[in-house]
Amino acid sequence: MDTHVKVVGVLYIALSALNLIAASFLMLALGIAGGIVGSSANSHDAAIALPIIGLAGSALVVFLVVLALPGLIAGIGLLRLRPWARVLAIVLSIVHLVHIPLGTILGIYGLWVFFNPQTEALFRNADARAA
Repeated sequence: MDTHVKVVGVLYIALSALNLIAASFLMLALGIAGGIVGSSANSHDAAIALPIIGLAGSALVVFLVVLALPGLIAGIGLLRLRPWARVLAIVLSIVHLVHIPLGTILGIYGLWVFFNPQTEALFRNADARAA
């Protein structure tokens, strides 16, 4: 089960990295859109649109980053076999079940791995070695 735990850890890191890349592209796209709107001839409409673009874009970028951080933290913790990472990964696996199709696959696989008795013993032994 050690291999499965590491695979789930790597998958969480990869999925979180994809979310961070999406946040970066979104930030770039909204910055370009804001620049185009700001340089338009009608300054009254631009004055209304720019704060909306900025606020909505910032909220979406922060949302994506906040969603990515727990997966990144859990993935690193799983690779190091930290017991708290197993609990965090179970919660994330449940949350990922609604993200069709990749999140659902990762959620089912994660729940299968983390509720396996061998995995519980693996983290119990890792906790005993750390103490």
